[in-house]
Amino acid sequence: MPTSLIASGDAGRRVDLELIADLVARESRVLDVGCGDGSLMELLQSRRGVDARGMELSQPGVNECVRRGLSVVQGDADLDLVHYPDGAFDYAVLSQTIQATGNPKLVLSELLRIGRHAIVSFPNFGHWSVRSSLMLKGRMPVTKNLAYAWYDTPNIHFCTIRDFVDLTHEVGAVVEASVALNASGQKLNMNMPWWFWNLFGQQAVFVLRRP
Repeated sequence: MPTSLIASGDAGRRVDLELIADLVARESRVLDVGCGDGSLMELLQSRRGVDARGMELSQPGVNECVRRGLSVVQGDADLDLVHYPDGAFDYAVLSQTIQATGNPKLVLSELLRIGRHAIVSFPNFGHWSVRSSLMLKGRMPVTKNLAYAWYDTPNIHFCTIRDFVDLTHEVGAVVEASVALNASGQKLNMNMPWWFWNLFGQQAVFVLRRP
C-alpha cells in the first residue's frame, strides 16, 4: 500500500503522521490499517503512550514492524477488517491508504464499526497541480504526492477532498475534525470553504465517528 507524501516533519517523518499523533488521545487503543513499516505505531507509542496494533498487506512491511518490536498482523483491509469486533479500538487509522483499497466505502464503514473514531488521511486528486497537468499536458500526473505512473500505481481509487466529504455522508459518519495541508505541509485556514481546500490542499486528514 502506498505511503508516499509530499511533505515531511521532524526527522523526515510524514506530516500526516505527525498530525494523526496529535489527534489521538493518550493511552488509547489504536488499530493502524495499512501500517507500512510501523512508523505511525512507533510514533504513537513513544509520544502518546497508546496500545497500537497494525495490519499490513506487504510482507516487507510486516517484517519491518516485527523488527521494530511492534504488534502487527498481515492482512488485507478489503477482506480482513470484518474479523475485528465492534468497538474494539478507540481509533481505527487509515493513513494514505484508502485510495489503494478495492472498496473504499466498505473499508471506511468497517473503520467506523471497529473504532470509536476513524482517522483517514489521503492525497487530494483535486489539487490545482493535478488539474493543470491533466488540462495542459493531457496526461495522468506524476508528482511527489502521487509518485507513480498510471500503469504501475497501487492507487486505484483516486478522490478529491470533496469526494471524500460526500463519502462520509454516504456512510453516515460525523466529521469531528478535518485538516488540509498545502505543498509545504502547512495547514490551510480552517475557515476556508471546501472548494478552497479542494483546490489548494495536497492532502487531508479527517477524524470521523459514528452518529
